Amino acid sequence: MSALEPFGARLRRAMDERGPLCVGIDPHASLLAEWGLNDDVAGLERFSRTVVEATADRVAVLKPQSAFFERFGSRGVAVLEKSVAEARAAGALVVMDAKRGDIGSTMAAYAESFLHKDSPLFSDALTVSPYLGYGSLSPAVALARESGAGLFVLALTSNPEGGEVQHAVRADGRNVGATMLAHLAAENVGEEPMGSFGAVVGATLGDLSTYDLDINGPLLAPGIGAQGATPADLPRVFGAAVRNVVPNVSRGVLRHGPDVVALRDASSRFAEEIVAAVSAH
Repeated sequence: MSALEPFGARLRRAMDERGPLCVGIDPHASLLAEWGLNDDVAGLERFSRTVVEATADRVAVLKPQSAFFERFGSRGVAVLEKSVAEARAAGALVVMDAKRGDIGSTMAAYAESFLHKDSPLFSDALTVSPYLGYGSLSPAVALARESGAGLFVLALTSNPEGGEVQHAVRADGRNVGATMLAHLAAENVGEEPMGSFGAVVGATLGDLSTYDLDINGPLLAPGIGAQGATPADLPRVFGAAVRNVVPNVSRGVLRHGPDVVALRDASSRFAEEIVAAVSAH
């Protein structure tokens, strides 16, 4: 298997050239309806094709949420495969938002589904859940290194329920979220210009100065737009690590569809606002 240039290096270049915006592809039923589309495979395909056409040649990252495709069975997964291939062909990096997490051979199989270069769903990076223990992710870490892909590990998520796990304090006095960040920092030691193993950290969490977010890797930050965070909030939330933040916007861009020009304008506007906020820090 011929490896790509490491994901961290490819992501850094894309962020510098296109701005550090990640646009989510979240074709849930209510959004399909807002676009005047049926909640079926044809509507799914039209939605996904339009988002890719409008944004893949200009944004750094596209992040399809696999669940919204999987709910249509094999035909929905076929749409996802095509969307991933077309987005990557247009120059966007694809982060598959599948949040997989298991142990042993099952985790290895999940990794092969999304991180093996010969897989129809091969993506530049995959979101994963470490809550069977960070070591359970070892097969995904190994395959990502081999293929030049990356991972985004759930660390400090913005959903209220996440706190009962991520804020739980270990015997060593460090909470679970901080432990995940420390594991990722260890994965990224010595990598330039940035490591390939990132964390998911919510942009709506407020002051995170008690956490060491300097993991030498990317921080995927959901919550910009409809969830209430703004680009101007990023320096306050992420501090010195803000340059490595990849803010995710979904509804804030997608609500402007199905008009391709309006989608392009919205993505460009968010990208410009994010660059301005980061540059001013």
